[in-house]
Amino acid sequence: MKYVALLLLCLFTACFCFSQNGFTSLFDGKTLKGWKRVVGSGDYAVQDGMIVGTTVGGSPNTFLATDKEYGDFILTFDARVDDTASNSGVQIRSHYNADEINGDNKGRVYGYQVEEDPSSRAWSGGIYEEARRGWLYPVTLNPSVQNVFKAGEWNHYTIECIGNTIKTWINDKPVAYLIDNASSKGFIALQVHAVSDASMAGKKMYWKNIKIKTGGLVPAAFLQDVFIVNTIPNNLSKDEAGDGWRLLFDGKTSNGWRGAFKTGFPDHGWKIDSGMITVLKSHGEQGRNGGDIVTLDQYSAFDLTFQFKLTPGANSGVKYFVTLKENSDSSAIGLEFQVLDDKLHPDAKLGRNGNRTLSSLYDLIPANKSERYFNQPGKWNWGRVIVYPNNHVEHWLNGIKVLEYERGSKAFEDLVAISKYKIWDHFGEGKEGHILLQDHGDEVSFRSIKIKVLE
Repeated sequence: MKYVALLLLCLFTACFCFSQNGFTSLFDGKTLKGWKRVVGSGDYAVQDGMIVGTTVGGSPNTFLATDKEYGDFILTFDARVDDTASNSGVQIRSHYNADEINGDNKGRVYGYQVEEDPSSRAWSGGIYEEARRGWLYPVTLNPSVQNVFKAGEWNHYTIECIGNTIKTWINDKPVAYLIDNASSKGFIALQVHAVSDASMAGKKMYWKNIKIKTGGLVPAAFLQDVFIVNTIPNNLSKDEAGDGWRLLFDGKTSNGWRGAFKTGFPDHGWKIDSGMITVLKSHGEQGRNGGDIVTLDQYSAFDLTFQFKLTPGANSGVKYFVTLKENSDSSAIGLEFQVLDDKLHPDAKLGRNGNRTLSSLYDLIPANKSERYFNQPGKWNWGRVIVYPNNHVEHWLNGIKVLEYERGSKAFEDLVAISKYKIWDHFGEGKEGHILLQDHGDEVSFRSIKIKVLE
């Protein structure tokens, strides 16, 4: 009888551990049952209750994927990367196409990846899209948790995928919040990253306690002030609205906008269609077609985000603190987030030290950006301008801060004094101003224009 009772207790304990609080183990601690390697020759083995991945020279990224696909779920696991020169990640809602993906990336795994990054960049918990759009949520957007991941130690991950929302936590700290509808289900996979240097072969990464819950899911609360990346065009989520964000463009009408020097919206030169507001091409003549458009409202301290798509060789801009008081015979005057095709438009080579290139403070401060983190004409990028109540200003491009300055400071005024703006007294120092989309005579589209007023 004791033997039977002990056996029942063991069976109960095993079942409880295997499906505790609705979670089911994806790794039995002994074998790779339920997993398969796809792409690459990186090695995976089971050791002391862990899955151990090992880098192999000459191999592309390698993935150990679940046999099953998962849609909505909460995934938890422990991860360790010992070498700070290595990085890894866990794929979610991902796929493998042995032929082609949209005519490209033949034979590659593609889909969302949650980063394991022990390097000084410290983007662990960020969300990358393998073999497609690249970085969707770099952890620069939530810098207070960039050092939560500890190299050489076990780190506990939680990933929540419910509907079009993906949230990540590391060691119970909220990291990334993404709203995106590119993929609703797919496999989960452990990555062994490709290595270009032979000395990096043989580096190891480790995973254990891999568990998933697929039923009875309840979204967990996230800190309200964590920035949300929402890639769904002209969409404002409940959490964004609750944090004070609002749309400046509804995706359908010109409500909230007018011509910079008009009482209404331009009757030509601009088009609203397919969720985009587009300035039409007019042979590069600045402000001579429909002209610039501005918000009806004015703003002083704010967080502004917008998506933009350039055509090859195009030039435009997003201006702020536009007062419309300056005497200008073409474009309205204001501080400008430059929107430009750096490769094909000649303006990129003018000015000083690249201060007329994409995302620069036009003619004043060049953007410090890497080509790796922005998309070429024909694809969408997103810009961000933050003006704090103390007049500290930041420009961001695709989630990366590319410049900052103090509006009205001595350094700012010195830059104005050697710029094209020197003819206007106190340029860019107004108490408040309109937001402006520029007509520079080239076709450029905008969408998902959002603003949060800062107190």
